[in-house]
Amino acid sequence: MKVLVVGGGGREHALVWKVSRSPLVSEVYCAPGNGGISRIAACIPVKAMDIEGIVTFSKKNNIDLVVVSPDDPLAAGMVNALQDAGIRAFGPVKEAAVIESSKVFAKNLMKKYKIPTARHEVFNSPDKAIKYARKQKYPLVIKADGLAAGKGVIIAGTYDMALDAIHEIMEKKIFGESGSRIVIEEYLEGKEATVLAFTDGNTLVPMVSSQDHKKAYDYDLGPNTGGMGAFSPSRHYNERMAEICQDGIFLPTIHGMRNEGIKFKGVLYFGLMLTDDGPRVLEYNARFGDPEAQVVLPRLKNDIVEIFEAIIDERLDKTRIEWDDRAAACIIAASDGYPGMYRTGFEISGIEEAEKEEDVMVFHAGTRHENGKYYTAGGRVLGVTALGNTLETAINKAYNGIMEINFQGMHYRKDIGMR
Repeated sequence: MKVLVVGGGGREHALVWKVSRSPLVSEVYCAPGNGGISRIAACIPVKAMDIEGIVTFSKKNNIDLVVVSPDDPLAAGMVNALQDAGIRAFGPVKEAAVIESSKVFAKNLMKKYKIPTARHEVFNSPDKAIKYARKQKYPLVIKADGLAAGKGVIIAGTYDMALDAIHEIMEKKIFGESGSRIVIEEYLEGKEATVLAFTDGNTLVPMVSSQDHKKAYDYDLGPNTGGMGAFSPSRHYNERMAEICQDGIFLPTIHGMRNEGIKFKGVLYFGLMLTDDGPRVLEYNARFGDPEAQVVLPRLKNDIVEIFEAIIDERLDKTRIEWDDRAAACIIAASDGYPGMYRTGFEISGIEEAEKEEDVMVFHAGTRHENGKYYTAGGRVLGVTALGNTLETAINKAYNGIMEINFQGMHYRKDIGMR
């Protein structure tokens, strides 16, 4: 098979790495890819949002399967366009990806089908949002309705902070048109966990649990990022919690979508808060998380292409999915200043040294490869993932690996998996 993976970050490197290990696959392409991906796949100069370009390349090169990974092209209907062109594609169609691309849709779905989540209200007007915020207890969570590269959430500790957040999102449009509507919801306390699930719209199979770290700095301080690290499994997601979530959250979500006339086929991401009153949904994503994919995919024993094919053909119920019992941890090396302004173009050293350790993998997120050397090309640059017999072993191996790596302005959190 010829397989094309759409995207160019650390999640896509993990996907390309996993796809390339499939005995069904003869050639792997990635659009646009990155420096690390270029070592194991043919990177093509087509942007992830270029739907026409992806369709044209796929037809011209007889691609057998296109894996659409990022949120933006899913929300824009890339899978629809590929299917219309007669090309097999993995990922939800636009009508299903709305579960991520509109937080208002997601909240309405949860409300209608009694899926536990935070109390919330939706606002189209900044004046009405401000009036509501004035009467609430703090902290509050304020979310832009649409996609915002994983950064469209502001936790307001005071009314003045909420006022600033509403102004920034709805009037200054710091997240673009994603902020035309906002959701204001109660702040939930508890332990966070992420569960990704394979689903063909009928059958849903949860993956092993994980937890990511969104804040830029140690002790969960600083602004939200796309993710500064992750580990698997969650320390708090046990078998009993898995049963509760399967019956009360996961299956009702799929059934609710189907009742709305929408069949979700792909990977569904459940961001959870494990509160004293039970699990609550923080957010849905319509694809693999990043960097959660970098700790979950190395634990998957199956041929991932076989799973993708089973989902497309709606025969997931006949597929047995197996997992490595070992734990995994991923530490993100970021550019100085991320998620704000940062500079790129700095030479990276130490990647080969890091990967000399058994079961250590370096997934590239924002790099370019030129004349045998790697250079920084993004805010999140690398993700050092390690497997270990215990979570502590995996974390220590990942940190030992990242300490081999260096580039100017390199920044990483020192407490991944420890909180």
